[in-house]
Amino acid sequence: MEVSPSSSEDTSDTSQQKCSFSISDNHRLYLVPFRWWKEAEGCCDPDGGTKKKRGVLYDALPASSSYAGPMKILNNIFKSDLAFNLIKKQDDDDDNDVSENNGGDDRDINGVSRRHYALVSADMWLQALKWHSDSKGTVKAAEDDMTDVYPLQLKLSILQETNTLGVRISKKDNAVECFRRACKIFSIESELLHIRDFSGQTANFLLNNNSKNTKDSPRQPDQDILLELQVYGLSDLSKNKEMKKEDVGKSSSKMNGFVRSGSYCEKGSLGLTGLQNLGNTCFMNSSLQCLAHTPKLVDYFLGDHRKEINHDNPLGMNGEIAMAFGDLLKTLWAPGATAVPPRTFKSKLAHFAPQFSGFNQHDSQELLAFLLDGLHEDLNRVKCKPYVEAKDGDGRPDEDIADEYWQNHLARNDSIIVDVCQGQYRSTLVCPICRKVSVTFDPFMYLSLPLPSTSMRTMTLTVVATDGSGQPNPVTVSVPKHGKFEDLVNDLRNKCSLGNHETLLVAEVYNNHIIRFLGEPTDSLSLIRDDDRLVAYKLQKDVEKFSQIVFVHQQIEKSSTSENHRLSCKAFGLPLVACGEIVKGHDIRDLYIKSLKPFKIKARISREDNDNSVTEDEDEETKNVSCSDCEIKLYLTDDNGNVKGSEIVMDELINSTELTGRVNVLVCWSDKMLEEYDQRLLSSPVEIYKPALFSKRPQESISLYKCLEAFLKEEPLGPEDMWYCPGCKKHRQASKKLDLWRLPEILVIHLKRFSYSRFLKNKLETYVDFPIHDLDLSTFVAFSNGRSTHRYMLYAISNHYGSMGGGHYTAFIRHDGDRWYDFDDSHVSPIDEDRIKTCAAYVLFYRRLEE
Repeated sequence: MEVSPSSSEDTSDTSQQKCSFSISDNHRLYLVPFRWWKEAEGCCDPDGGTKKKRGVLYDALPASSSYAGPMKILNNIFKSDLAFNLIKKQDDDDDNDVSENNGGDDRDINGVSRRHYALVSADMWLQALKWHSDSKGTVKAAEDDMTDVYPLQLKLSILQETNTLGVRISKKDNAVECFRRACKIFSIESELLHIRDFSGQTANFLLNNNSKNTKDSPRQPDQDILLELQVYGLSDLSKNKEMKKEDVGKSSSKMNGFVRSGSYCEKGSLGLTGLQNLGNTCFMNSSLQCLAHTPKLVDYFLGDHRKEINHDNPLGMNGEIAMAFGDLLKTLWAPGATAVPPRTFKSKLAHFAPQFSGFNQHDSQELLAFLLDGLHEDLNRVKCKPYVEAKDGDGRPDEDIADEYWQNHLARNDSIIVDVCQGQYRSTLVCPICRKVSVTFDPFMYLSLPLPSTSMRTMTLTVVATDGSGQPNPVTVSVPKHGKFEDLVNDLRNKCSLGNHETLLVAEVYNNHIIRFLGEPTDSLSLIRDDDRLVAYKLQKDVEKFSQIVFVHQQIEKSSTSENHRLSCKAFGLPLVACGEIVKGHDIRDLYIKSLKPFKIKARISREDNDNSVTEDEDEETKNVSCSDCEIKLYLTDDNGNVKGSEIVMDELINSTELTGRVNVLVCWSDKMLEEYDQRLLSSPVEIYKPALFSKRPQESISLYKCLEAFLKEEPLGPEDMWYCPGCKKHRQASKKLDLWRLPEILVIHLKRFSYSRFLKNKLETYVDFPIHDLDLSTFVAFSNGRSTHRYMLYAISNHYGSMGGGHYTAFIRHDGDRWYDFDDSHVSPIDEDRIKTCAAYVLFYRRLEE
């Protein structure tokens, strides 16, 4: 656990907080497993001594005086703060601490595990790390090695009690994963915890506080010690196992079961150096490794690139991003380098792009886009950008127009990034009214390709006849995976054989209530989840002439004696919808009884007898209700299910103002009704998709060429992207067509796996089959530009594993010919070529093959 002042990248607001103490970078502290420290303690005296130190022992106890039991820690993850106290034990208590002899893995008299950690200084930690590395024959750690270290922001306070430190760790000050780990490490409610301080820093805290108190200068309650803590060797408490003998000598070593990795050690291993994770910086490490292995960029930044830095470019960053990237690249390619902590680069990045500050997870492609643009502006050879006005084509050949656009671009943008990474595409707009054609040629740094769906999605809905002519029936339809709501309705109409006079009302049901009606034809089906429950009610098309009633069933709980039905009734079953003319209360009851016909156990009306539309005679039949039907109680409710007024009286007129729009009615069933109607048929609707036990949806696969075709196909602009037509002098929803015109030497392809909408964020796990050795784009290029072929070879992949809100980034890199390596933060290891194609591929890096 490293202890230092809050870093400049801390996103929490500390401007109004008061600090009693501060700790310089020369007095950093590390929290490590006690067993790991004891093994190396004899060699770790920074002053050269070998005498073992006892240290100061603290018991960690809950901040609250009451013990809540082992389940309390499970709730800490969902709370904003984690708080506990460190109470110093007296010297005579140290003799009773049996963890000195067995490494802290003993049990107390109650059988509760007594976990033990050590608090050491930076020098002591580094020497212990070296000792473990040397003793196990692994790669020697560098002076600045921070492998398997992650930060925690916390506040210490000196409590009024003697020799007690209060500790508070806030979720808002820490990354989600770091806070989750902290909850496990300091789970004092479930297991006893001891921390032994060998650094002497905590004793200084208490001593300073006591000195203040002796001078009649009491400490203010809000004077906290703001600390940044670094935890080592405690990444996963569930994997505390020793390293196997056969693992010794590999590129990564396991200490207490946790991977410690550096560079891949073998002859010719230049460039096989990992980047340490500074706290959710895997997204940055992934993009940096891909760029750090990009041909020509490596040669450029390993050379004298600083002579091209443009300090006068207002769009640049005074060369600081370029210099930080160049220095990092040189470190990664240095002989014998171990895993590099990219702190300087991270600091510069946070300064010029605050969206990447702190320790939250970000998008590797967004970082890549910013970095390429920033490097270009920092290295732009154009000192004074001329004003260039685009000219209309005026019927000239596209080749001439494209060259003019490109030369205008180079007149303002000239750098190694433009030389290597930028291409050009043709954009054609056509007005749908006057057929005016506009052609422009724009540069691109990368291609963002959509992932078109090649499969259909099956969706199951419950179809209910509102006229009581049949029982609810599950219907499965097949629709485009990313289709619209109208696709669902059209297929459902065909499956239900709807007549011209019929329509469908689709609603989502949750907890026996309708929570929303679906009706917008252009709504995306991706908004409908597999565990949603949809009901399609069959209605007459002239439904607007009548009142539309939504019935929710409730039954009286037998254990209740209250006369207040809102408290004594419980909702059950599938809500029903009925339409009809409403005048009095019994009209609502009759509509309800009619819709319940298919569920009646006795004298059930068969479906075959009701093929024809309902006649007036049959209307009369529904009015001959049974005695049990007369016992139902009806209440008007609002959209939230709250009862409005008293029970509906059968013979009284209904206020017309209550019958506007959809009318919600609560129906309380009697015990006799529960006996006469089959409640199983009224059970909740089926889920949209219910997979079999342990089964998964079939894996969707698509080729990279299909993604290119989808990117280049002609399509209309969206309503929010209307084009101003110079012919019509109005904004028009023009059609747009893209064509590749000029391809760069390095082609970066971004696969658009993440989709966003008003209600949903989603990641597509589609498997993209991309070429490794021969990506041939000859058929996709509209202009040959003097080349007979346009072929590329893959050399790097940025991968994203996991879900939308988190996950992990890695990189696959081609190195030394045809050998591939997996760059997973600080860990670098070989990987077979047949394993690099996965559903995690996010950004692809290709280099052009010579003809």
